[in-house]
Amino acid sequence: MAFIDYYKILEVDKTATEAEIKKAYRKMARKYHPDLNPNDKEAEKKFKEINEANEVLSHAENRKKYDEYGENWQHAEQYESAKQQQQYQRSSQGGGFGGFGGGGDYSDFFESMFGGRSARGGRRTSQYKGEDISAELHLDLKDVYTTNKRTLTINGKNIRLTIPAGVENGQQIKISGQGDEGINGGPKGDLYLTFTIENHTNFKRDKNNLYSTVPIDLYSAILGGEVTAGTFDGKVKLTVKPGTQNGTKVKLKGKGFPIYKKEGEFGDLYITYQIEIPTNLSEKEKELFAELAKLKNS
Repeated sequence: MAFIDYYKILEVDKTATEAEIKKAYRKMARKYHPDLNPNDKEAEKKFKEINEANEVLSHAENRKKYDEYGENWQHAEQYESAKQQQQYQRSSQGGGFGGFGGGGDYSDFFESMFGGRSARGGRRTSQYKGEDISAELHLDLKDVYTTNKRTLTINGKNIRLTIPAGVENGQQIKISGQGDEGINGGPKGDLYLTFTIENHTNFKRDKNNLYSTVPIDLYSAILGGEVTAGTFDGKVKLTVKPGTQNGTKVKLKGKGFPIYKKEGEFGDLYITYQIEIPTNLSEKEKELFAELAKLKNS
C-alpha cells in the first residue's frame, strides 16, 4: 500500500490538536461529499482519502503509530512484538541484547519477524494477524428503520453485510476477518464499522423512542375532536379531549423505533400537541370571541 501523508490530505500541521483535525475533516468532508459532487470521480477519491486520514489521525493510538512508523504504521504492533521476541532470544542465549547490536545485525530483526532462523538454528515462520481497519458508513434514519443489506467497497474489496434495524448514530460493529491480510499466513484483521446516521425526518430520536409535535386548532382543543398524526410508518387518528392544553403529551406505545436486534420490538412515540391560535379573523369571528370574553368575565 502506497504511503499517504494524512496531514497533507487534511491540510493540517503535524502538531495539530484533536479539535483542529476534527474541524479540518468536517470542512473538507463537506466540500468533497459525493452528494455535492455527483459523478465526480476525483471528488469521490478525495472524499475516501479524507475519511481514511481522519480515521487514523483522530484516533490517538493510531496517530501515535503513524507518527512513529510512517508508512509502516499499520504493522507497528508486529514490529514491536518481533523486536521483543528477538531481544528475549538473545537474552536467553546469554548474549545480552542492547538494542539491535551485540550478537547479530539489523536484518536479524526482520528475519525473526518474517520467517527467519529460530533460536535453535532451524527455520521457522512467524505469523501475525493482519491490521484492523476502520470505516464509516453514512445512512439516513429511514434506512435503519428496517433491516437491510448493503455491499460496501473497502480497500478494493466488496463486503456484503446485513444492517439490523435500530442501529444508532455513532454505533460501531466489528466484522471479523474483513481487515488486512495476515503476515506469513496469519489470520486477517477485523473491520470496525462506525455508523453515521443523519435524520431528515420530522421526528426526534432518543434511543428507541421517537418524539414529534402535532398542531391542533383552537376549536378542537376547546371542544374536543380528532386529529391525524404521522408515525414513522404511516398515519393514525387521535381523539383530542375537550379542554386540551397547549403542550399536552400523548404516548403511542410501540410506535417508536425498532429495538436493535430484537425482532418485532419497538420503542414508543411521544406526541406533543401545539395549539394554533387562529389569525385573520373575520369581523363576525371577532364579535363572537368578544362575546365569549364578556361571558367569561361576567
